[in-house]
Amino acid sequence: MRGFRMSRPFYTGVPAAGSGARHRRVTAVRWGARARPATLDAMRIVVAPDSFTGSSTAAAAASAIAAGWLEVRPGDEVLELPQADGGVGTLEVVARAVPDAVLRTAGSVTGADGRPARARWLALPDGRALVELADCVGLVHMAAPDPLGASTRGLGELLARVLDAGAERIVIGLGGSGSTDGGTGALAALGARFLDADGHPLRDGGGALAILASIELSGLRPPPAELTLWCDVDAPLTGPRGAASVFGPQKGATPDDVHALDAALVRLATVLGGEPDAPGAGAAGGTAYGLRTAWGRASHPVPTQSRASPGSRRRSHPPTSSSRVRAASTRVRRAARS
Repeated sequence: MRGFRMSRPFYTGVPAAGSGARHRRVTAVRWGARARPATLDAMRIVVAPDSFTGSSTAAAAASAIAAGWLEVRPGDEVLELPQADGGVGTLEVVARAVPDAVLRTAGSVTGADGRPARARWLALPDGRALVELADCVGLVHMAAPDPLGASTRGLGELLARVLDAGAERIVIGLGGSGSTDGGTGALAALGARFLDADGHPLRDGGGALAILASIELSGLRPPPAELTLWCDVDAPLTGPRGAASVFGPQKGATPDDVHALDAALVRLATVLGGEPDAPGAGAAGGTAYGLRTAWGRASHPVPTQSRASPGSRRRSHPPTSSSRVRAASTRVRRAARS
């Protein structure tokens, strides 16, 4: 693996510089017996929500907000910029924003609660493959929380299929996970073995890591040439700011569960090594730590930043075509000011 990257942007859709995108002002008209042109000075409005977990996707939220705004001020120009932070909805936001991206199906994988889950990934026009953890093993797809037993195994199954498809540069959106297993489920699906003192494989889930005695990585699939993890947290793996303490309760963990999971992750770090205190190691229940450490043993990590910039969409205006993926945050601010 030539490079390992952690990034902490807030992903959004904006026009890529030099893409040739042309902007058009949309004039809305009130219909009905009292129809009349808007008399207020037209404004340019940027609608940029993230998803509302369990209620609405980012794209649906943006569309609803824009429609409501135009009902009151039909003469304004409204720019919809659905957001994603690497968690729930990241695939949809990027797929919507980058016209040349291709959403590929990969059958079903093991969900966080053990039930079958849909598997998808996005082929980006710059050659990278985008995988969203929450899309296959996210908390939103679980029938009920299972803080000690939930697993990332399905993520590893999906990554194996993406590698089989020939991807050499993989981006994984972390966030919205249903588990706190340090990424061990994903690594087990990729060939790693997590064993107890008798040499027996551990069951899935973070709780089982309490009796972890050894790890065998000889069967682990080789990593991609480049691995980039998208996350928006600085949490370390363990401790009061760690994966279990901060995010465990969101996944149904009781105070006793949080204590057990944190101790289990400490045990994982003791056996696996690496940098459990690195910023972002606790992302997605410690999946960032597990992937970085296990796959990183066969690579030379490159501590650089990477961001994505999908395209944008205006009301009544088709998305512009761009083959580039660039940083977005400053362009959003410029769009709001211009």
